[in-house]
Amino acid sequence: MQLLRDADPDRYLSVLYAPEGKRGALAALYAFNVEIARIRDLIHDPLPGEVRLQWWRDLIGGTEHGEVSGNPVAAALLDAIKAYNLPRGAFDNYCEARIFDLYDDPMPSRNDLEGYCGETASALIQLASLVLDPDKAPAHADVAGHAGVAQAIAGLLRLLPLHRRRGQIYVPADILSAVGCSNETLLQGADKQAIKRAIDAMIALAEDHLGKYEAAAKSLPASLRPAYLPVALTRTYLKKLKAIGSDAANETPVVSPLKRQWVMLRASMR
Repeated sequence: MQLLRDADPDRYLSVLYAPEGKRGALAALYAFNVEIARIRDLIHDPLPGEVRLQWWRDLIGGTEHGEVSGNPVAAALLDAIKAYNLPRGAFDNYCEARIFDLYDDPMPSRNDLEGYCGETASALIQLASLVLDPDKAPAHADVAGHAGVAQAIAGLLRLLPLHRRRGQIYVPADILSAVGCSNETLLQGADKQAIKRAIDAMIALAEDHLGKYEAAAKSLPASLRPAYLPVALTRTYLKKLKAIGSDAANETPVVSPLKRQWVMLRASMR
């Protein structure tokens, strides 16, 4: 929980709204996401990163890794998978998608971006839903899909300054081409109008998925709602990104902790 509180405060806060008996498993899922997301920051070359990802894939897949007590996240995740019969294939697909993070290859298309978001953020929502209510979760997989894509795109835009410093661009090539921008333009940062068009196009894509999620969210069972609470902040983040325009390429828009807590509290009461 401390790892989650420091590295992913939005999901940490959402865990506190879940039934007490479910919080440990949810924290394990989200802490696993933190561990995978920061691999890029811990390695200098992609190959060691792939080795780390493979370690997690083997561990979750059942390959013997010896004692895992030295890794509390791994131990807690295995306990959660066993206790809630979580589909191990979803974790494997998640890790496969995360290989993209280790390289500076361009994102080819909108479909590829949506697939990446679906295998990562959307999958995480669906896994959390299976912890919260395994009987009702499968019927709302499409809702999780739209929610995760919107959430992930907003997150990628907020990380755009970090990604540019790495030489890494998640804006799909077909979207860049459609708005008269390119990877090189985004990385160089000189053409602010082209950069703003690219950011606006990504915001529009996120808003499209967010609107579909919000329309369907009204039918979500109360038992599943803690899994979706972090998504409630997506519209707030998108508004901030839209307000600063091309400056989003250089600075991460700030939303105060109090504002984030208020938005999530309101969402939990609806």
